[in-house]
Amino acid sequence: MSKTLNQEHFGKTAASYLTSTPHALGKSLQRLVDLTKPQKTWRALDVATGGGHVAYTFAPHVERMWATDITQEMLDQVKAESAKRGLGNVRVTYAKAEALPFEDNTFDLVTCRIAPHHFDSIADFLGEVHRVLKADGTVAIVDNVVPEGAVGHFVNAFERFRDPSHLRAWPMQEWRDAFKTAGFAITHEEQLYKNMEFKSWAARHDKDMQAFLRSMVKLAVPEVQTVMEPKDVDGDFTFRLCEGLFIAKKA
Repeated sequence: MSKTLNQEHFGKTAASYLTSTPHALGKSLQRLVDLTKPQKTWRALDVATGGGHVAYTFAPHVERMWATDITQEMLDQVKAESAKRGLGNVRVTYAKAEALPFEDNTFDLVTCRIAPHHFDSIADFLGEVHRVLKADGTVAIVDNVVPEGAVGHFVNAFERFRDPSHLRAWPMQEWRDAFKTAGFAITHEEQLYKNMEFKSWAARHDKDMQAFLRSMVKLAVPEVQTVMEPKDVDGDFTFRLCEGLFIAKKA
């Protein structure tokens, strides 16, 4: 069976996600715990777990922590890292975000962090989350978000040049509408900004592509620069991205 673009990409870069600063240490990781207040009796699910950072963070607070992904290399890594950390309640399994292999009304909490912009269908993903959550269950999602209009289109194009598996980051309002359509009531939302170090962010590309990506931001129109804040800092180049964080209840 041939691998999808996402599986090819994440299979090759699995190890880097374990140590990636935005994934391992981003502000939104602890915010998810603070806002959801997980309980020792809960069964939780982390969708598109990647390096497993959400699973590792929540596992000590819940009875059972499931972590799913479409990439076997990621799952193998999460299984090994969970054992290394002594997290015996973590289980891993293959699953597409749009087709979760769990029964209805199974989980108290479903999380997903910095992944939906890769999904084939966020609407189908939210439908599956609604299905597997218990009545009054909680979903906690963090993903890159972009402004409405041309600036948002630019940011998505910039991200996709660097990573073709990036499909589209949504504006905040599009998320609000999608939650409502899927049968969720948002109880909390916020935006968190993160400064990206260009050197590590673009390390997978050669010098020509890196130069193109750098100039793409540095020569962008003022409206883009206001949002992305490109800067030269101590010999490195940085820019800003934004995450949207949502906590919602199954209605």
